[in-house]
Amino acid sequence: MTPQEFDAFYAASFSRLTGQLYALTGNWSEAQDVVQEAFVRAWDRRHAFGSVNAPEAWIRTTARRLAVSRWRRLARGLQLAGRHHHQEPPTVEPPTEEHLVLIAALRDLPEAQRSALVLHHMCDLSVEQVAAETGVTVSAVKSRLARGRAALAVRLADRTPADEEGKLRV
Repeated sequence: MTPQEFDAFYAASFSRLTGQLYALTGNWSEAQDVVQEAFVRAWDRRHAFGSVNAPEAWIRTTARRLAVSRWRRLARGLQLAGRHHHQEPPTVEPPTEEHLVLIAALRDLPEAQRSALVLHHMCDLSVEQVAAETGVTVSAVKSRLARGRAALAVRLADRTPADEEGKLRV
């Protein structure tokens, strides 16, 4: 991949990937950081990166792994410091109320369900692609999607504002 091709790829996908990672992490700054770091790693491997079949999936997977690694380091640091409670990161106000409601509802879900929902519905990946990115079976992805949709529907019914016609705006 030439530097110009890489720059075009970066410009075309950075915002979309950051939004996807924000939905996964619930933290805008963290999402920006891990996506940027994933792009730096791709740049360092740009000659081999050019032959990757799905470069956006590679960036997303790398960013997701970086976020998980950061969470683990943070948890370990809190344990070493003798702190046994989990602190929530500060909430960053999203551009719309609907987006905030959706992210809050997603944040309440178990990570496996949240990842499956975001990757399938927000990143437009097939069930098979979600299975490949997360390292689980297709059956497990389908199960996580079904349980996650049911749990999300309950949470959104309690939180989501309705428009004039009573339809959900999210």
